Order: sequence, then structure tokens, then C-alpha cells
Amino acid sequence: METSSLTYFFNQPHQNGFLIFTLGILFILTVYHFLLYFQHKDKLYLLYGGYTFFIFLSQLQWLREVFLYHFFKPVEEVIKFPEIFTETYYIMYVFFAFKFLEIKKEQPLWYKWSFNGLYVIIVYCVLKLLVFIITGNRNILFSGYFYFTVMMTVLGIIMYIPFFKSKSVLKYYMIGGSMVLFITSVSSLSYYLYLNRTGENVEPAYSILYIGFILENIIFSLGLGHKQKLILEERNESQRQLIQQYAENEELRKEGQKKLELDIEALSKQTELKKLEAVKMQYDKELAELKVATLRNQMNPHFIFNSLNSIKRYIIDNDKVEAVFYLNKFSKLIRKILASTIDTESSLQEELEILELYMSIENTRLDNTVDFSLSVDEALNLRMIKVPPLITQPFIENAIWHGLALKKGNRKLTAQVFKVNENQVQIDIVDNGIGRVRSREIKEKKIHQRSSVGIKLTEERLQHFAKNYKSRSTIVFTDLYAKNQPEGTKVSLLIPLI
Repeated sequence: METSSLTYFFNQPHQNGFLIFTLGILFILTVYHFLLYFQHKDKLYLLYGGYTFFIFLSQLQWLREVFLYHFFKPVEEVIKFPEIFTETYYIMYVFFAFKFLEIKKEQPLWYKWSFNGLYVIIVYCVLKLLVFIITGNRNILFSGYFYFTVMMTVLGIIMYIPFFKSKSVLKYYMIGGSMVLFITSVSSLSYYLYLNRTGENVEPAYSILYIGFILENIIFSLGLGHKQKLILEERNESQRQLIQQYAENEELRKEGQKKLELDIEALSKQTELKKLEAVKMQYDKELAELKVATLRNQMNPHFIFNSLNSIKRYIIDNDKVEAVFYLNKFSKLIRKILASTIDTESSLQEELEILELYMSIENTRLDNTVDFSLSVDEALNLRMIKVPPLITQPFIENAIWHGLALKKGNRKLTAQVFKVNENQVQIDIVDNGIGRVRSREIKEKKIHQRSSVGIKLTEERLQHFAKNYKSRSTIVFTDLYAKNQPEGTKVSLLIPLI
């Protein structure tokens, strides 16, 4: 009894409901995956839905009395040619399989070769269909289907190579399902040809095919579910990484913002310091200029008073020539001094001209008892070298009135200008007066002592002047001795060039 039931189930699938069961599964899968396509817009669902749909159409001719057949009644003439749908679902299968395993992205060369073969098969099927439409000979479809099966079998074997080479775990679903369909299809066709040749009922051959359809689509459905799971896991992982990256970016943003705030604060402090430095430099400049004015105001009345007294003495002595000569030098010196008050710096040539005029006037008042000499390095371009105005005057004045004027006998005063290096020029003022120690002792014995700030102001002016240059400036005092006795003073002024 069990053997008889099994034989009935296997030998008559079109009468016992097995075909209806199979097509019902395929129809549900078709509708379900079409709906998934419209929901997700993923062509993979469209290809799989098309694949199951054409399998469904290829077998619908055997169910002329059921609901599904009448549902497709308007296209009944098309349903009569299952070979067309069989070839179509095989072609749809190739598109689905390559899309499912993403062969185009992983193995573009194999994809190209496989699809070149598929396009040849498609062209063959189209030409065969056109010949059938023109001639109306159905044997063309049937015999042509046999050659189609051979070509598709060869292509299927070639397709297994990229399947096995794929790195995706989904390949096992595709390989398993494909093997089931391939084995059942070939077995079904072979059995069909055998039964047809022997004149027996061919329905048992279809049972093998239907079993293959069910098993293959169960495997493919599991594969699609697994793929959807992988996509979901990948999406969740991407979201997790995105959230993590967002958190890292937020942390970096906070750190960057904090650093930016610190930089802005530091920049503000730096800007404030620069402003303070600029104000300080301007203050120092104005203070230095004020000190220059103070020095001139201190020097000018004292010097002018002495000079006018000398002129008055020449007039009293009725020495008109000397009076006029002295007056000319004096007026020339006053003009140069007044001109120097306009600028904060003057050329070294102008400075030496003032020095010579000043020395000439002072020496005249001392009855020309001072042997004065000026030597300048010929390599120097005096017009191009800048110095603070009247930088040498306080030292010449000190040499005369605190060193030479208090000495009896031979009085000498020399000024030497020479280049120390590419960055500095030096001015030496040397006298053979009584020396600074002796001068200080005499000054301390005086009842009325006048503190002179000329030297100190000059040192500060020279330091301020050097701020605009890279090289340094100094003033060095050297006490000169002969046989352990004071014999004058040497003052060295180091002036920066660059």
C-alpha cells in the first residue's frame, strides 16, 4: 500500500496535487519577492521574483482546471510554449546568481567571460524564437531547447569556478541550490527523453524537476535570508562605527574647541603683549628723544654763554678779525645743532663736522693750546652710516673741561673712526688730561657741585638707537697710565651698522 501511494505520488504529479503544491510555493515566492523589491528597491529581489515567476509559467500548462491557470487565461496562447519560459528562468537564474554573490565586483574577469557566454545563449534563444514565429513549427522550440540545455550546462560548469572562488559565505547556498537544480534538471530531461522514446507516460520526469524546484528555492530562500541578515549586521556595524566615529569626532571637536579657545586666549595675550611692547617702544623712543632735548638744553645754554663771552672778549680787546672768525664758526655750529634737533639720527659725516666745529670753537677759547687731530678710515662711507645726533659732543666736552683744561703743559686730543667688522664701526676719543680719578677728586673738593647727566643720557640714547639694529652697541671708558701715573682717558663708542 505504501509502495502504491509513493508510486502514485511520483508517477502522476499533475493529478495528485504535487504540481499545484509546487506552483503555489513558487507563486507565493514570486509575489513576496516582488513586494520586497518595491519596498527595498533592491534588484536582487526583482531577479529572484522573476526567476520563480518564469518557473511558475513554465509548468502552468499542466493545470488547466485550477484557479491559477484561469488567472492567466488572457495569455493562454503564450503559456502553451513552456520551452520559452524554461530558457528564460535559466537566464534569470544566471543574473540572480551573479548579483547574489556580487561576482562583478569580486571577480570582474570571470563575470565578463561568463556573461559573454550568456549573451551568446540569449542571442541563440531570440533567433530560435523568431524562426518559430515566422515558420510556426513548434519542433524548432523543442529541438532547440535540447541544444540550449547543452550550452547552459557548459556555462553552468564554467560559472561554478567564480562561485567556488568567491569569498562570501553565501556561495554555499548558491552552489548547493545550483547543484540540486542542475542534477534534477538533467535527470528530469534524461528521464523525459527515455520515457518519450519508450512511449511511456512522461509525468514521472516532472516529479524529479518539481522536487528540484522545491529544494532549490528552499536553499535560495535561506540564502536570501542569510544575505539580509549580513546586510543588517553590516548596517548595524556601520551604525555602530558611525556612532563611535561621531563620539570620537565630538571628542576631537571638544579638544579642538578647547585648544582653539586656548590659542585665542594666548593670541589675545600675545596681541596684548605686542601692544604693550609697541607702547613701551614708543614710550622709550619718546623718552630718548626727550633725553636728547634735555641734553641739548643742558649743553646749549652753557656752551652758548661761554661762546658769547669769548666773542665779547675779542670785541673788548678790539680784535675784530678773531671776533668775526669766531662768530662765523659759532653761527655755523648753532645752525648744525639746530638742524640736528629735527631728526632722531644723523649721518656720521654730519656728526664729525659738528665735532670739528665744536672742537675748533672750544680750542679758540683755550688759546689753541689743545693739539686736536681727527683720523677716519678711508674705507668708510660716512654719509651712509647713521648715528644718534651729537653722540660725541658730551665726551669731547668732558675731555676738554674735566681732563685737558685742568692740565698744564702739552694737551692732546684725538678722535679716531674705524670699522671693527661688517656689523660695527668704532669711535675712539683719547685725551692726555689729568684722568678721571684726579678729575673726580677735584670735583669733590668744590663747594658748588653740578651733577652732569650728559654721559648717562648718551649711553641710554645709544642703547635705544641700537634696538633697531641686529648688532650691539657699547661705550667703554679706559683710564690711561704712564709710569703708574694717570695720563688721560680713552672713550670707545661701538656703533652698530646692521
